[in-house]
Amino acid sequence: MVEYTTISVQEYRYGNNNFIEIARKKVEDNEFISLSKGYFMPNGNKRYKGGIGIPDDEGVKKFLIEQLQKI
Repeated sequence: MVEYTTISVQEYRYGNNNFIEIARKKVEDNEFISLSKGYFMPNGNKRYKGGIGIPDDEGVKKFLIEQLQKI
């Protein structure tokens, strides 16, 4: 089984109990950016509904930032 290491996490809460999470993670010798969304359960634990991993590449990050600002 592959083991992930979380390097840093930023979280944005919205609505009653929803969140978006952006994290930098590492698996073996590769780093990537993880974008996830989810919600908080009544006991306070996070429940993830979906996510995507993108390469830690300056071109990809620049593209995402530019396109998000256009929307």
